[in-house]
Amino acid sequence: MRRIARWLGMAALLALLAVWGLALRPVSLGGPATFVAIRGDSMEPTYHSGDLVVLFSADRYEPGDPIGYRVPEGELGAGLVVVHRVIGGNGADGYVLHGDGNPAPDPWNPDDGDVVGRVVLRLPLVGSLVAAIRQPATLAALASALVVTLVLFWQPRRPARRRGHAPVAEPRTESGRPF
Repeated sequence: MRRIARWLGMAALLALLAVWGLALRPVSLGGPATFVAIRGDSMEPTYHSGDLVVLFSADRYEPGDPIGYRVPEGELGAGLVVVHRVIGGNGADGYVLHGDGNPAPDPWNPDDGDVVGRVVLRLPLVGSLVAAIRQPATLAALASALVVTLVLFWQPRRPARRRGHAPVAEPRTESGRPF
């Protein structure tokens, strides 16, 4: 039973790695996905602060699509990815975007070169969890816990006895006592 459980666990791990490698690997590692943690309330009630959204690039974006785009250079927050909904425009002339919870459209009209991708998956509160784990104090605590666990539970392997051989006797003095 242990052997079967071990094989099933290994198969599940390999399947999870395959899904990650094919579908959820980040763009920075040559994959198709961009991950963005939502901050603020501009997309409420659709997305909430602390949600993690996964974006995939597309050939075109239609009105109603929630997309992520980079804030233009020279603007406050330049380079950050903002997730808002397309309400008009096109990729050549620029999209008109609007946050679901905002009273007015965005001041920028990003074109296809600025758009990161369309939202395809929302993971509630996972963005907050990732942000908490990335804090230096949390990383230090996790590293310390790993070291303590390794020290407490690591046991050196003893050489296995070979079958069919008698154990080697300890060396003894002439009187029969061990050295």
